[in-house]
This record gives sequence, structure tokens and C-alpha cells, in this order.
Amino acid sequence: MTEFGYFLSCEEFGPHELVEQARMAEDAGFRSLWISDHFHPWNDEQGHSPFVWSVIGALSKSCGLPVQTAVTCPTVRVHPAVIAQAAATSQVLLDGRFRLGLGSGEALNEHVLGDPWPPADVRLDMLEEAVDVIRKLFTGEEVTHRGRHYTVENARLYTLPETPPPIDISAFGPRAADLASRIGDGFVTTQPDPGMIARFRARDPGRPLFAGTKVCWAPSRDDAVRTAHRVWPTEHLPGELNQILPTPSHFEQACELVTEETVAGAVACGPDPEEHVRRLRPYVEAGFDRVHIGQIGPDQRGFFDFYRKEVLPLLDGTSVGGPNGDEA
Repeated sequence: MTEFGYFLSCEEFGPHELVEQARMAEDAGFRSLWISDHFHPWNDEQGHSPFVWSVIGALSKSCGLPVQTAVTCPTVRVHPAVIAQAAATSQVLLDGRFRLGLGSGEALNEHVLGDPWPPADVRLDMLEEAVDVIRKLFTGEEVTHRGRHYTVENARLYTLPETPPPIDISAFGPRAADLASRIGDGFVTTQPDPGMIARFRARDPGRPLFAGTKVCWAPSRDDAVRTAHRVWPTEHLPGELNQILPTPSHFEQACELVTEETVAGAVACGPDPEEHVRRLRPYVEAGFDRVHIGQIGPDQRGFFDFYRKEVLPLLDGTSVGGPNGDEA
């Protein structure tokens, strides 16, 4: 059965707002949380980018839902040894309800220290080595590692959970899906693409699938479309632009090509619960274990009331069950 969770957007909200949204999500009947990990927002309209690990610490004391990063890049801006420590501490704070979602990242966040942004094949190679480093550190043993991309000397994590957090790998292309199949405990994506799912599950069909999608509730559909177009046009950029553009201003320039009509045709917008259900059904039919829904724009309370009363009841047959946060 598919569970439905809430997608906390660090690009769009500050830390206090994110913590309050997590409480509202739990009260509304959502079963888990995704949280993005960014240094920059995609555009200035979104306007936020708090440090995700601080927010996760606050979430651990404010609600009882499982939390998954969606996703953290452990390759350029932050060394994988530091990510291992942050993830282990998060798993302790969340009493085993944490999953570490990892991906190969975007230049938007990773170039900020002046490091070069590698091509996709190198980024995937870096991700694979980073996951190896993180898993070694999760053992609690002293680790010395001298690899192609990373060096670790005499490192040991002293604060460890009883069970290491599962490591789920994000993929949007075939090479990344093959890597996720090889090294991931679960699969993270935003599209119910049967081909990608098949590639991931080729080695082990029992591993969980996690997805996230954006919607925009508003009292009128036209208002919702305008809000979604203003705040999240980046969702509709083609190809690899999301991975290679370096600054919010570059995204704003590219998004001049994204029209309101494009957004209206791709995003569940407005007050019709059937439209929202239609957009979510393909994820259920594709076999996702959890689907995380993010509300675009400031009217979070209206969204949670709408989903609690009108949308989640329609999905009730698919919203019970699925893996717990401490299973992998």
C-alpha cells in the first residue's frame, strides 16, 4: 500500500515555518516527511535555504513522523564523512525514523566553494565512492580511506544509532538508476517512470520506492496556477538545466520560457480533489511505497485542511501500510 507524506521545501520556507508545517502534516494525517537540502533556492521568489541538519534536529523534537532527505549531495560542498556524522546523529535523534536520501547534486548548491562542477559520469562516480565512505563510517570502526575522489584518515563516528539509516539513491536517468540499483537501499525520484523503476528493481524487486511531487491548492484554480508558475517554474525546465545552471538568476532567465499553460498542464492546481487524486494515482499504480506531496505557496494551512478533509480520504485505500522509517 502507498503511504502519503509531506514534502518540506527548504527553498521556500524558513526553519520555524518548516517545523510548524511538519506539525500540521502530522495532524492532517500525512505519514512521513521529505525535506530538501539546498544552499540556494532555485529562484529569489522562493527566498529561503536553511541548513537542513539544523531543521532535522528541530523536527525530531516537534513531531513523530519519519524523515528523509530529498536529497543530500555528499560529494562537493560537504565531504561524505561529515554527511555520515550528520546522518548518524539524525537517526539517533529520530529514534530510528531517518532515511538518508542521496543524489549527485546540482551546480546551484555545490559550486559555492569554488570547486569545479564535474560532468555527470564523474558525479556518479563520486557519489558511489561517497556512499562507500558513509557506509564504512556507519560501522563505528576507525576508517582510513584513500580513494579516487576522497581521503579519510583515522575517522570514527562515536555517536551511532542502533541501526544505521538506510541510504536511498536519487535517479533521473538510466545511468543513475543503474547506480541506485547497485548501491541503494531504496529509490528516490519525482516521476512514476516504469522504465526507471524496472532498472532500479532489476537486482532486488523488494526495495522501497519513494517519490515527491508538487501541487498548489488555492480557492480558485487560476490563482493556484499563477502561484505555481511564479514560485516553482523550475520544475518544468527540460534536460539537464537543473543540474548545471549555477545561480538563482540563471534559473530565472531560463524560466522565462516556462508558461502558465505549461504549469497548468503539469501540476495539480486548485480546489478540485479529483484533480489532485488523478495526479497522484500514477505513483500508486507504479508501486511507490511513499509519495510526498509539497504545497507550493504560502497557504499551507488551507492546503492541509483541504487534504485532510477532501483528498486523503479519497486515497485512504492506498494510504495505510508501507515500510516504517526504521525498516530497509
